[in-house]
Amino acid sequence: MANIRSDEIKDILQKQLEGYEKETDISQVGTVIEVGDGIANAYGLKDAMASELVEFDSGLNGLILNLNENSVGIVVFGETRMIKEGDKVKTTGKILQTKVGPELLGRVVNPLAEPLDGKGEINASETANIEKIAPGIVYRKPVEVPLQSGVKAIDSMIPIGRGQRELIIGDRKTGKTALAVDTIINQKDNDVKCIYVAIGQKRSTVASLVETFEQYGAMEYTTVVAATASDPTPLQYIAPYAGCAIGEYYRDNGEDALIVYDDLSKHAVAYREMSLVLRRPPGREAYPGDIFYLHSRLLERAAKLNDDEGGGSLTALPIVETKAGDVSAYIPTNVISITDGQIYLKSDLFYSGVRPAVDVGISVSRVGGNAQIKAMKQIAGDLRLDLAQYREMESFAQFGAELDEATKAQLTRGEKLVELLKQGEHVPMSVYEQILQLFIGVNGYLDDIKTEDVEEFVSETVEFIKSKGEDALEKLKEKKKFDEELEKKLKDLIEEFKEAYSAKFEKEKEEEDNEEKTADEINTEEEKKETKKDEEEK
Repeated sequence: MANIRSDEIKDILQKQLEGYEKETDISQVGTVIEVGDGIANAYGLKDAMASELVEFDSGLNGLILNLNENSVGIVVFGETRMIKEGDKVKTTGKILQTKVGPELLGRVVNPLAEPLDGKGEINASETANIEKIAPGIVYRKPVEVPLQSGVKAIDSMIPIGRGQRELIIGDRKTGKTALAVDTIINQKDNDVKCIYVAIGQKRSTVASLVETFEQYGAMEYTTVVAATASDPTPLQYIAPYAGCAIGEYYRDNGEDALIVYDDLSKHAVAYREMSLVLRRPPGREAYPGDIFYLHSRLLERAAKLNDDEGGGSLTALPIVETKAGDVSAYIPTNVISITDGQIYLKSDLFYSGVRPAVDVGISVSRVGGNAQIKAMKQIAGDLRLDLAQYREMESFAQFGAELDEATKAQLTRGEKLVELLKQGEHVPMSVYEQILQLFIGVNGYLDDIKTEDVEEFVSETVEFIKSKGEDALEKLKEKKKFDEELEKKLKDLIEEFKEAYSAKFEKEKEEEDNEEKTADEINTEEEKKETKKDEEEK
């Protein structure tokens, strides 16, 4: 019989006990003591962590936001009617996560990546924390590659680079969402994955946006994350972070992504509502003190990574709504100070028919100019100056003062440029077509064209250059800048077309005059006959 040594028994028992400890469920269980307005307070979770995910008996999930002395404040992802006092709640030891990956492209999901489009389950193999620390300066590189929006007014004067954070700001119904949607539609052949986050919008609005994306073939590279007005406030709060996590998947895998937050004003309101119910102290405009951190930690995650990190980028276009054009309100000033520039849409311009209603005076891009192609930079410098002078002269001319010829010429040029920069919804343009159109305007070829004929003249001129000046266009695409030879070639083509256009215009005018003359003659003959008939009757 083999001898049994006591130290061997001790080792075996110790190993078994260690294994038993690992298998034990270490989650804590607490009790709900109060529930309502999307918030539950629970007692007994003494080792709970901030931002930890918890599970209720009813199957709903929640997120711990408040750590009080004797209880924890939990925001509930679902209807709080399903939870009652005395229900059990247990910790999970996990931070809130969402599904990420290419499986989400073409889908409409809620912030927890649950499908809303009725197209079945999303079988994404990867998940990511919705809250993540933004990459540090060491891991970033300067913004160098343009993200073309396809909108003339933006790409020329307020350019956006990949990895930039550009705020779209303006009153309600001034075309903010339309601008962001056009930018997404324009990424079709640019290999940029897009995420559109709808916060606090009506379901019908989100449905019509998805329809627009499908109509223009944008859904195949876009994910729509929707937390609508009818959804619980906590879902609206986590929506932008979940969307950002989906975008970061592409950025961290060396791809380019674009995310639109529509809009952060409603996001701030959702957070304020939650904070007040959680009894956090209110500050300015009743927002809690950490409202700035709420948006800064979100927008700092947009970045252009360096080559060692894969060289991917995440570009953010947050949208903020102003009231009566007040850009000095709390949330607008917060987000302006976080972002790398803003596109300000003015309601006065919008209602006067200037669309997109970009106010060039207040709008600015602090880094996008570094990502502009040289040809656009050469054209856009003069354009911005001409428009700024026009706005000043326009306000001066309203007083009815007598104007000298130079001032009149500036007003004429500005009026034509404003007309040139008008662009319809969902018709984004390639950057080279934009450059050709702006070249025509900046060089004064529109000064003697009627304002109502500008659009027709410009589009016909561009088509003429494409057909007769293919070599010039190829040279522009190859060099991406203007030289003397290329400028001369383009000017010759424009002048050639303008001569033909003027001749055609004169001919049409002559025909119109003849028609009017003939009509007048017929009317005169008829009048004579009537007079003669009256005389005979008398």
